[in-house]
Amino acid sequence: MGLGVRGVISILLWALLVYAAVLIALFAFQRGLMYRPGNSLPSPATTMVPQAQVRVLKTDSGLALTSWYVPPEHGNKAAPVILYFQGNAGTLADRDFKAAPLAAAGYGVWLTGYRGFGGNPGAPDEQGLYADARAAITALAADGVKPAQIVLYGESLGSGVATQMAYELAQAGTPAKGLILEAPFMSMGSAAQDVYFYVPAKWLVRDRYDNLAKIASVQAPLLIMHGDADRVIQQRHGKQLFATAGDLKSGFWPAGGGHSNLYDFDALNEVLGFLKGLK
Repeated sequence: MGLGVRGVISILLWALLVYAAVLIALFAFQRGLMYRPGNSLPSPATTMVPQAQVRVLKTDSGLALTSWYVPPEHGNKAAPVILYFQGNAGTLADRDFKAAPLAAAGYGVWLTGYRGFGGNPGAPDEQGLYADARAAITALAADGVKPAQIVLYGESLGSGVATQMAYELAQAGTPAKGLILEAPFMSMGSAAQDVYFYVPAKWLVRDRYDNLAKIASVQAPLLIMHGDADRVIQQRHGKQLFATAGDLKSGFWPAGGGHSNLYDFDALNEVLGFLKGLK
């Protein structure tokens, strides 16, 4: 005996209900999937940047957020400062291995503490992280660091924050000194679609971080680093951003490089070379 028309319709209705439930769950809990912060932040003294200053800054909404800052070597007021924006997981301390050699080379390094990360108050979302980044730029300005000295560095999720800040500074007529994007995405929607291919993820994402729409307006030298073995954000995202960006750009595309291990593929030397070449 076959299922009959009613049986087939019943199965289809149940499948639609299950699919709808999946869509609702992904939409409702998407920020829990997107942001996976570490809950506590150790003292810099226990990390590879023990000299880092703990800076607590206020956002425009009144949140007090902890960041780390290593000023330029020998108090050089004209030296570039790398303003670093981390990816979606862990804390500032997990990026100490990147900050340490940059500080040792004489650059200032500011590791931006997001809301909801490392014990900071608040909950992360796109507009909130942009506000946190603006607060960091304001804090650097209070230290005498001008936008023309700031090299914005965004890793994964942080590429959305770094690109937005580069865009805003360019629009204000005060472009950043440079922009470094490590394992970036075209937009959060397009990155989500690659992972959740069985749903219209591109249209469900609330925090869009649309890098592709902004990258051509960034008036700063650009370095994009993206490995061809990245299984989190496919390399095609970095390649498309690179193709869309202006003329002052360089790319690093290591064979075998994954999402979080580009420093095992000589990314540090690429970054140092890029910084050295900035005017």
